[in-house]
Amino acid sequence: MSKRKLILDVDTGTDDAVAIMCAALHPHLDLIACTSVNGNVEVQYCTNNTLRALEFVGRGDIPVYEGLSSPLARPDFPVPRAIKFDNGVHGRELPIPNTTLRKQETGAVDFLIETYRNATDEIVLMPVGPLSNIAAAVAVFPKLVDYVPEVIIMGGAHHKGNVTPQAEFNIWADPEGAAKVFAAGFKKVTLLPLDATHKALVSNERSRKLEALGTTAGLAASRFIDQRIRAYDDNQPMEERNACPVHDALCVNFMLDPSVVTTLFRHVDVECHGTLTVGRTVVDTHYRNLKDPNCHVAFGADREKFCEFLESTLALGPKVS
Repeated sequence: MSKRKLILDVDTGTDDAVAIMCAALHPHLDLIACTSVNGNVEVQYCTNNTLRALEFVGRGDIPVYEGLSSPLARPDFPVPRAIKFDNGVHGRELPIPNTTLRKQETGAVDFLIETYRNATDEIVLMPVGPLSNIAAAVAVFPKLVDYVPEVIIMGGAHHKGNVTPQAEFNIWADPEGAAKVFAAGFKKVTLLPLDATHKALVSNERSRKLEALGTTAGLAASRFIDQRIRAYDDNQPMEERNACPVHDALCVNFMLDPSVVTTLFRHVDVECHGTLTVGRTVVDTHYRNLKDPNCHVAFGADREKFCEFLESTLALGPKVS
C-alpha cells in the first residue's frame, strides 16, 4: 500500500498532539508538514507544542509552518471572545519535554499555496483547528480548491456545542473563515463534528493500555488523554465519565479507514451573525434550503475501531528509555 500524503493544520492542544503523533508514525501516511493556527492557545504556543510532539516521537524531520495569529475578520479573538471556563483540557504547554526545533521561516498560508500549486501527488488537507489559514489561502489563491483533492475537517456540531449551546470551538473561533471554506468549492469535504467524536470516547482503561505500550508516543498520548479526562469529568454526563473524546485523532483514523464513521452528504453553512447562534454549523439534514450538498458530515463513530487504531499506531516509534 502506497503512503497517502497529508498536511495537518493544527492548533495544538492535547487532541491535536495525538493526531500529529498518529499521522507522523503511521506506516501508510506521509505527513509532509504541519501548519499551526491560533486556536486552543495562542499561535506561538501551538507551534511550539507541535514541534515538541514531533520531536518526542522521533519525527523532528517534519517541518512546521506558523500561520495566522487571529481570525479572518474578527479582531477580538482570543480576547475577549475566548474568555470562557478554562477547565484545563489543553494548557499552553504540553506535558512533554521542550524542544530545540524551530519553525520554518515561510508562513503557513504561503506554504499551503506554493505546496499545492507545485504538487505532483495528491495531498489531503486536514485542518483540525480554526479554519483561518485555509480561508486566507483561498482568499489569496482561489484556485487552491482545484489543487486540493480532499479536505477533512474536525469541527462543528449539530446537536452538541462545546463553547456555546450551539457552537463548537473551532468554528466559533473564526466563523467567517469557516463559512468561506465551506463555500469555497473544494472537491470533497468531510466534517467530523462533536456529534461523531463524542461517540468515540477513550477511557481511563484505554489510556493505561497506551501508557503500557512502552513507546514515547503511547506515554505522551496517555498523559494528554489523562489530562483531558480530568477536565472533561467536571461537566460530562454520568455515562461519559472517566473517558474523553480525542477529536482530532479521529480524522487521521478516518483518512485511513472511512468506515470508522458514518456520514451524510448535506449542505453545511456557518452562522456568522446571530447573537445566540454565532459559530453554529448549520447542517441541512432535511434539504430545506434547496442548496446542493457540499460536505460529508459524520454523525456516528465506531469507538472500538478508533481505540484499536490508537493502540496499534502509538505502539510505533521510539521506545521509552
